[in-house]
Amino acid sequence: MAKKTVATFKSGKGKDFVKVIKMVKNPKGGHSFKQEIVHKDHVKDFLSSK
Repeated sequence: MAKKTVATFKSGKGKDFVKVIKMVKNPKGGHSFKQEIVHKDHVKDFLSSK
């Protein structure tokens, strides 16, 4: 199943998307990770947003 997903992203327009992981501080004082698959032109927008 995973091989089909990887093959889909590596062909065609899937090459334009990247997985971005950002560390976010919780109100309780801990940290968590937020991850998204975004277009490579919008990576800076994702990382700069709160």
